[in-house]
Amino acid sequence: MNVLMFTNTYHPIVGGVSESVQRLKYQLCRAGHRVLVVAPRLEGQPDDETDVVRVAAVQHFNGSDFSLPVPMPGQLYEAIEDFEPDIVHSHHPFLLGDTAARAAETYGLPLVFTHHTLYEHYTHYVPGDSPRMQRFAIALATQYSWLCDSVIAPSESIRDLLIEREANSAVRVVPSGVDTARFSLGNGEDCRRRHGIPPDAYVIGHLGRLAQEKNLSFLTEAVALALSRRPEAHFLIVGDGEAGGIMQDIAEQHGVAARVHFTGRLHGDALIDAYHAMDVFAFASHTETQGMVVAEAMAAGLPVVAVAAPGVVEVVEDGENGRLLPEDDAPAMAEALEELADERAREPLRQGALWTAADYDEQRCAGRCLLVYREVIARGGPFTHADDGGWDRVRGRLGAEWQMLRYRGRLLRHMVQGEWDQERPNWWPGGRDEPGVPPE
Repeated sequence: MNVLMFTNTYHPIVGGVSESVQRLKYQLCRAGHRVLVVAPRLEGQPDDETDVVRVAAVQHFNGSDFSLPVPMPGQLYEAIEDFEPDIVHSHHPFLLGDTAARAAETYGLPLVFTHHTLYEHYTHYVPGDSPRMQRFAIALATQYSWLCDSVIAPSESIRDLLIEREANSAVRVVPSGVDTARFSLGNGEDCRRRHGIPPDAYVIGHLGRLAQEKNLSFLTEAVALALSRRPEAHFLIVGDGEAGGIMQDIAEQHGVAARVHFTGRLHGDALIDAYHAMDVFAFASHTETQGMVVAEAMAAGLPVVAVAAPGVVEVVEDGENGRLLPEDDAPAMAEALEELADERAREPLRQGALWTAADYDEQRCAGRCLLVYREVIARGGPFTHADDGGWDRVRGRLGAEWQMLRYRGRLLRHMVQGEWDQERPNWWPGGRDEPGVPPE
């Protein structure tokens, strides 16, 4: 099978979506399939990439880590036609996601969309952030789902949320996979030595972008409370971002800054070593669709102390592989972290974490994604690229532009009215008789 993927974030960007796309591509190719990735041109990208087409992009959009692709579909058609894709997989509902929808319509291909992100929690990166912009972000992803033949949700809670929002109900749950074998092996002692952490210390860890939407002020407050009552405890923070300064300030206010260690961004073996330098993983984000770092931490044998939130609740089971708190309660989280300073309390949770991680092995998850591909291809009926003539491609492009125009028009209406229209989407040419069924 030839799979054409479109993503707004890719290597060398470090983040959940970028890692998910790279891992999926690797596993599909390992299974004998071909994958062509269309991604933004980025600073520091590899010089010798295989099966990757880069498009122009504005770097560090609005001061963030993100790039802003400037897709020029005309430059892609030759590469797409040479590749002869069987299916299009979009990882975003905008920018290159638009290009994915156009390509699928132009060539008469099925379109699959993975809803990686709760976009309404990221509108602070856009000028003019407001509740109306958040509603627009929800509408953007929801309406985009109706351009697709199937939608992949990384967790059951996100699937339920999409159905509640009247998205396309052809939703399949496929978590983003983790290389469990690789994450199971690491040199934690070396990482501790590099960052001045005693070998017998109790280490609470966190990994991820240090960003506003990750609820890191609350997390640091809870960990600092635990550190203030446990003099042998240290806090290891892997990642960087604008919230790092706030975390440092909170640690200083509690008088524990000397035992808080920032590593910056880590890659490869250094990142895995950092997981193995930890005794427990702390997580408090409410914006995850899955929380891939939680699965990575469990693959490294770490119990996880987290706040109940979409995506995380499917991974963390209270008393089985960690502690799951019902709400943001800093003293309660600190108490849970203090309890796990006892190795006897950690050991059964560590075993549970390893069992949980096996369900998120990337090879298994890629196999589930392949089943979705085969399902939508079979539902669409047989086709052959060789039969596509020049006029058919022109007609396909015109059809794609018409559908995108309607898609944008409906979104504009939501933006102007500032409300979420709960009526079932019926704005395709010819309409839809029932959810999940492509238009004739």
